[in-house]
Amino acid sequence: MDENPLGLKRVHHLEFWVGNARQAAYFYRKAFGFSQIAYSGLETGKRKRTSYVLRQGTATFVLTSPLVPMSIIGRHVKLHGDGVRDIALEVEDVDRAYHEAVKRGAVSAEEPRDLSDQNGTVRRAAVRTYGDTIHSLLSLRNYSGPFLPGFARADVPGESVGITRVDHMVGNVELGNMNVWADWYSKVFGFKRYITFDDKDVSTEYSALMSIVMAGEADAIKLPINEPAPGKKKSQIQEYLDFYRSPGVQHIAMHCSNIIETLTKLRANGVEFLRVPKNYYENLSERIGKIRESMDEIKKLGILVDRDDEGYLLQIFTRPVQDRPTLFFEIIQRNGSRGFGKGNFKALFEAIEAEQAARGNL
Repeated sequence: MDENPLGLKRVHHLEFWVGNARQAAYFYRKAFGFSQIAYSGLETGKRKRTSYVLRQGTATFVLTSPLVPMSIIGRHVKLHGDGVRDIALEVEDVDRAYHEAVKRGAVSAEEPRDLSDQNGTVRRAAVRTYGDTIHSLLSLRNYSGPFLPGFARADVPGESVGITRVDHMVGNVELGNMNVWADWYSKVFGFKRYITFDDKDVSTEYSALMSIVMAGEADAIKLPINEPAPGKKKSQIQEYLDFYRSPGVQHIAMHCSNIIETLTKLRANGVEFLRVPKNYYENLSERIGKIRESMDEIKKLGILVDRDDEGYLLQIFTRPVQDRPTLFFEIIQRNGSRGFGKGNFKALFEAIEAEQAARGNL
């Protein structure tokens, strides 16, 4: 089987549809250290939407709000709250990628077309994935503008916290649909099953999930897919599905090279993180072996550590970044490990369940 039938190159950007893009842009600049690089709205001739483009390292977020209520964006925000609409992928040839995807079973969201301004042309198409999420397919064709056609340069520097790139993006789907979408990514995108977790790996006394990590060529694009597993009480995946009102992107993992420095800055900026049970740190050194980082700092900041055959990783998860308990972020540092913190799942679930209980949703 062709490992890259669509000619995928990388994640180009993530577009969030939000209730107030101006305020969301301020939040991601001040809390997460992104810099604004481009803008599109009334001043650039857009009458129905406004967008702010933020970047840190190669992680690029587009925050878009509706300017009219009865629009696709307005309906999306009303139904889902703030959330990821588009995981946009750069490809070698948009037309070939689009037609190959449709031939392999993808549903079209947007046929190929040119977007142009004085800085050049970008070819774009899109296909649908789980829920109301889409994958845009982009070919930049020597485009020299600040982001994409229709966007003006609008530099507002932020104070970087050390985020280098998006590591992976996790989707939540309904019970029974995880394998459906894993097979879809395999058939349409040529992705491989990178790793699988079941309810024996990821469970507590009350709830569980099952997960398959799908990865593209050279692991440049990693898309774990979760579904709830039956438990005594409602799992975090089902809570997400209930409040997002459909499948969607549950969290985005952002890579950094020094998680202690990054996390110290994020906490100073007011970003709120989950706290795992205190007994997590009992015998942690014996469980994961020698690491370069200070164990005192790890414990003080609430960082999780896991080790596999290739090395170790350090990770931590934010609380949801809006009032609905839906989208959140992961901060991850990899020291050789290409895993996802399997050894931390039980502690993480217990931390999430404590918050679910406080919300009355467990």
